[in-house]
Amino acid sequence: MSDFTPDEIETGRKLFAGDWRFSSAASNFEVLPAMRGVEIAFAGRSNVGKSSLINALTGRNALARTSHTPGRTQELIFFAGPVALTLVDMPGYGYAAVSKAKVKAWTALIHAFLAGRANLARVYLLIDARHGLKPVDDDVLRTLDKAAVNYQVVLTKADQVPAGALADRVAAISAALAKHPAAFPQVLVTSSRNGAGMPELRAAIARLCAERASA
Repeated sequence: MSDFTPDEIETGRKLFAGDWRFSSAASNFEVLPAMRGVEIAFAGRSNVGKSSLINALTGRNALARTSHTPGRTQELIFFAGPVALTLVDMPGYGYAAVSKAKVKAWTALIHAFLAGRANLARVYLLIDARHGLKPVDDDVLRTLDKAAVNYQVVLTKADQVPAGALADRVAAISAALAKHPAAFPQVLVTSSRNGAGMPELRAAIARLCAERASA
């Protein structure tokens, strides 16, 4: 059962129904764009499906570049919508073939971004539903806790997991998140392939925007 009312689902649909476009890219803190409205960021392991989720969320098949090559996204990528909402695609992590120097540079950029964006409403941490939390994800959870950034786990590729196993995975992740102070307790379940969970994710982001507007 959805935690969102029909009105909230419709508000989320309208929020993402307009035109979305690439706005800017930043490879270091000095070239981050000026803060505008509300920002929502998406983080996750390489090949977790961040680009596919952003495309499904916005209804734009080619807004975010998808690739079968892990580690392709090497910058913070900003996408602007018709309202004062920006989506941020963060570099994928956990790909061993990337050089240590590159990983260090990405890590510094991400830490600076998390610490310096007052308009960052939430980070959605994408986890592959087939695999669940991995040790490299735990490191990211601790980073987000330390930065005191509100974050929420979104399972991707849920259509590839049997219902019973998916329920067990959600329960296990929920139990793990209970130990993390900055984590939002609800786990969202999505599939970019069949659109499952997208209305709820849009509604969740719309709710965040409304909360920020009324604060």
